[in-house]
Amino acid sequence: MRANIGKTNQIGLNSGLIALVLALAVLSLMVGPAGLSPRAALVALWDGEGVAGIIVRELRLPRTLLAGLIGATLGLSGAALQGLLRNPLAEPALFGAPQAAAAGASLVIAFGLAGATSLAVPFAGVAGALVSIGGLVAIAGRRASLTLTLLAGLALASFAGAATALVLNLAPNPFIALEIAFWLLGSLQDRSIEHVLLAAPFFALSWIVLAWHGRAYRALTLGEDAAASLGVDVDRTRLAVVVGVALGVGAAVAVAGAIGFVGLVAPHLVRRAVGYDPARVLLPGALTGAALLIAADIAVRFASGAVEIKLGVVTALIGVPFFIAMIFSERRMLEGAPS
Repeated sequence: MRANIGKTNQIGLNSGLIALVLALAVLSLMVGPAGLSPRAALVALWDGEGVAGIIVRELRLPRTLLAGLIGATLGLSGAALQGLLRNPLAEPALFGAPQAAAAGASLVIAFGLAGATSLAVPFAGVAGALVSIGGLVAIAGRRASLTLTLLAGLALASFAGAATALVLNLAPNPFIALEIAFWLLGSLQDRSIEHVLLAAPFFALSWIVLAWHGRAYRALTLGEDAAASLGVDVDRTRLAVVVGVALGVGAAVAVAGAIGFVGLVAPHLVRRAVGYDPARVLLPGALTGAALLIAADIAVRFASGAVEIKLGVVTALIGVPFFIAMIFSERRMLEGAPS
């Protein structure tokens, strides 16, 4: 009976989140310097003719699709990392994945090795993220404490930031370096359908890899030894999560710059509703991430004047206080625990 109730609640939660994402997507098509009604936006999306059709299809639709895809990828990546490491503070940005992906992508752009819409850019981003997350797992070890994991992540993030700064410092063209510096702040402005098509295959592969190991995340809540006794190949699961997160985060950074903290916030907003089951957090965490990033992009357009506020700045302003609040919550739990 309890399992049936939990399944019903899960279906209701996911259905509500899908409806929220769709509603926000329609709102995203409406919002901009040329405001449109819901009907006008949907007609322009379907018809595609006239000025409204150009605005919706060429400008707002790619932006909305990327916000949803990137948000879902970051939310799913955060949920998978938290399940793998059994760490409520695990998130790609805390471990240097976006920073390392930015360093790789910046390298190929700054030195003219690839254009902005070349496949080499997401591949370079994926390689950087792969090095970062893989390095974290190797440095922190299999039984790392929360403190050791965060310290290792901080070291990797700092090193990746320094690598990006070195690339910008050595860039042969100062104008390209300036463009990269603004791009690294994170934005979906002026993105086209080419960017969507460039990143979508990487996102899809990331989702498949991370979602495939839901059973392993659930078993890992009992510890690695218990999970292994249940038939989970812990080393293979760890490698799969590293690759899955790197694919998604690398592609996201390649097309939108560094956008942090979505992977931290999204899983926590739904974790209590699914009974703290890491496998059940995956889908609602991804949907919540999509809703958060679409909503943040809408807020950016509402708040911006002559110069648009960068999306990465907004997510950081929201995510950092949330992260600090989580640390205080963890500290209170530790202080209240019996010695």
